[in-house]
Amino acid sequence: MKYIKWFLKSLVFGIVFLFVFNLVGRFINLNIPINFLTIMIVGTLRIPGAVILLVLSYI
Repeated sequence: MKYIKWFLKSLVFGIVFLFVFNLVGRFINLNIPINFLTIMIVGTLRIPGAVILLVLSYI
């Protein structure tokens, strides 16, 4: 039960973070696509995960 709760919190955090990031990033031309893989990366790794995805999107 503890792992399911952690998984759901990570999922919600990833969705909210990517949504807010894309809203703010629209003004400075930054975008991270929202799909299950990116949500799980950001949900698990938090801010470093978003930075990794941002760097990988510009390579």
